[in-house]
Amino acid sequence: MSREVYDHSVEQYLNAVGSRVTPEVETPIDVAVLTAFARDVASVSAGPVVDAGCGPGRVTRFLADAGLDVRGIDISSRMIEAARSAHPQLRFDVGSLTRLHCPDHSLAGVVYWYSIIATPPEELGAVWHELARVLSNNGRILVAFQAGENDLVEMPNAYGSASTLRLYRHRVDDVVRSLDRSGFEVLVDVRRKAALSHETTPQAMLVACRHQK
Repeated sequence: MSREVYDHSVEQYLNAVGSRVTPEVETPIDVAVLTAFARDVASVSAGPVVDAGCGPGRVTRFLADAGLDVRGIDISSRMIEAARSAHPQLRFDVGSLTRLHCPDHSLAGVVYWYSIIATPPEELGAVWHELARVLSNNGRILVAFQAGENDLVEMPNAYGSASTLRLYRHRVDDVVRSLDRSGFEVLVDVRRKAALSHETTPQAMLVACRHQK
């Protein structure tokens, strides 16, 4: 039901986090990881990048400003409308983590910036299956999420939407193993404590690539 919740709450979301990466929402560590990822992708491939679960295009814009050929994809059509309004020079399309609507092996990078938090741990394999289809052989991925013990947080009538939003605080080592089983090797593993006013859990950021044969 996350589509219905995000469609309903787009204005609240924008009021809370805006449409750009800011110090109020990302720490210097987060920005450093995003910047390093953009440089790494640019160094290994000139291909396009997808911001999967882009919301109003905050990270899409950051990566574009860093020089990447990037577009955003989100399950919420209203989030896509907000992203297009905030960043008319960039491309945004409706899609999902398991349907990125990209040709096989066409992407130099895929970013999941807090977009797997609505995916149950047992369904991450389907997300990585689609990733394996679209990522080029030397492509890179960045996954950021709230870390925990696979805790489920349920929000009935989330943001007045009459729908229940289910969010997962993934166990980091389980995500690493899930990626490994799907053919991806974690190159960078950054974990930090909650540091901002809106954070209540540790945060994790993983950069990975395909297993090298």
